[in-house]
This record gives sequence, structure tokens and C-alpha cells, in this order.
Amino acid sequence: MAEKVALIDYGAGNLHSVHNALKAAGAETIEVTADPAALGRCDHVVLPGVGSFRACAEGLRGCAGLVEAMEQRVLRDGVPFLGICVGMQLLASRGHEHGETPGLDWIGGDVLPVERTDPAIKVPHMGWNDVALLPHAREHPVLEDGEAYFLHSYQFVADDGQDVAAMTDHGGGIVAAVSRGNIAGVQFHPEKSQQYGIAMLRRFLDWQP
Repeated sequence: MAEKVALIDYGAGNLHSVHNALKAAGAETIEVTADPAALGRCDHVVLPGVGSFRACAEGLRGCAGLVEAMEQRVLRDGVPFLGICVGMQLLASRGHEHGETPGLDWIGGDVLPVERTDPAIKVPHMGWNDVALLPHAREHPVLEDGEAYFLHSYQFVADDGQDVAAMTDHGGGIVAAVSRGNIAGVQFHPEKSQQYGIAMLRRFLDWQP
């Protein structure tokens, strides 16, 4: 179990609910922080996100040294990372909400609008929906099949299908989770997904990639 979790506070996350869900999942110490130095004291990193891709990306980059500290801890030190909702989308190369905005580019791809292919399909995609792991991700230590709560109007379109761990269906396939090495991201909200979400967070806290 993780001893200390960094919950990134950059003005764009549902921090209170995510904090409570992490506590319910068994996190011993949660440091809500935008301090780059604090990341060096933590063994797991969680990046939440609510709102537009552009606002979240600008908020993250507006915290001096934070992106660089995340890159050090996650990409070079290899600590487990979880992105939630827009926090997952920020892993992409680019977002296309209110113009084009660079993402972290940790997992190649674009964040594009959820297309309304059927008049009966509503956007935003809101409510409970299935999470179905892809065959190559069946043994993922954090992600499992189940039902989770979604709320989003944009979707992650990955360059490499091997980075897509799970899909959901909303008038067509939508990426529900991505994964690469020590990095995982979920489009749904585990903090709003009741026992499924808490169980997933517990597995994340136990994860030692």
C-alpha cells in the first residue's frame, strides 16, 4: 500500500471527492499539493481534472516547476501515476477544445469531441456505463471490467492501440482507460463510481510497477 500519495492541486480538480475516495481506499497519507518538492516525498501521484482541456493544461503549466517535477517522478523515477477524467486527457499530445492546446505528450494521441452519431445519443456522455478491458490489458494490476460513472464531452484518441486499456460504448467506442508502464489514466470518475471506483483506487495504491 502506498505510504504517501501526491494529489496534484492545480485549480482544476475535484479534490475533495478524490481525497475522500483515496482515504476510503486505504491511503495512509495524502498530500494535496502543487509544490514540486512535495512530489519527491510521495510514492504515488494522482492527477485529477474537471473542466476544459485548455483550462486544465494552462492551470498545470501555471504552477512553476510542477510539470518538470511530474516528469522526473513519473517518467524517470517510475512511480505509479493515475490520471482521472481531464487528468487522463492531459496525457495526450494535444487537446482540441477551444483551439489546439499541447498536452503532456506522455501517451501519444489527441483529445477530440465525442461525436453525436445518433440523435438519441446525448453529449456530454454522462452517467453509468460499462468499462470493458481490451484483450491485451486483461492482466492489468489496476484496471478491471465493471461499471463506472462518466461525465465528459471530449475523448482520448490514442495513436497506438496498445496504449488503450479499456473501452466503453456511447453511440460507438470511447476510450475508458489508457495505460503505459507505470502510467494509467481513466476517463471515468472513480470517486463517483462507488465500490467499483474504490476497489480500483485500492489496487492503484497497491501497485508497484
